[in-house]
Amino acid sequence: MYEAKSKEIVLRKVREALAKSAPFLPPTPDFSTSVYGPLLEDLSVQFAETFIRNSGTFVYCENEEDFFDQLFEFKKERGIENMYVWEPILKKILHAGGINFNGTEEDFISNAQASLTTCEAMVARTGSILVSSANASGRRLSVYPAMHLVVAKLSQLVPDIKQALQYVQGKYGNKLPSMLSLVSGPSRTADIEKTLVMGAHGPKELILFLIDDHTD
Repeated sequence: MYEAKSKEIVLRKVREALAKSAPFLPPTPDFSTSVYGPLLEDLSVQFAETFIRNSGTFVYCENEEDFFDQLFEFKKERGIENMYVWEPILKKILHAGGINFNGTEEDFISNAQASLTTCEAMVARTGSILVSSANASGRRLSVYPAMHLVVAKLSQLVPDIKQALQYVQGKYGNKLPSMLSLVSGPSRTADIEKTLVMGAHGPKELILFLIDDHTD
């Protein structure tokens, strides 16, 4: 008897609610607008600030010669003896610049102190570097060594992830790389007792050498 009465009360409330006029509904959201705020006018500043905030090390290079000098000094200061480079074009320019590197896979697992790779693009909004498995660096050089060094050009900078993916689509067409990854600073995790640990699943340091290839 009690259950029947309770059910009747519930049904009466439902009927009363349905009899009332529909409540005011907000206008339909405009899904074509961006959920993000405006970018800085200078995308390079936006990228650098966000990249550094993500714990990346940013090295500005005025030109390719300056890149050689900066890389040489960085290797010397950090005591880097084994920097692995597997991309043929990078090998060629480093050899021309007099920069020592390891271009083979010999003893890679035991001696992978640092790696140097190129990238597909840089995203100003998130301060991220888009890397892929399409070049000779493959997947390992951006993941395994403790220090991941990246060399890129200012012309590779795009505003958002959408433009970065469009660039990759235009570059590779229907033969997209098997791996695309957005790298936003060094590897980190706080899964265990909410304690932040750097380098748990990848490099402890991410260093970007950005070459200014824009002409006045």
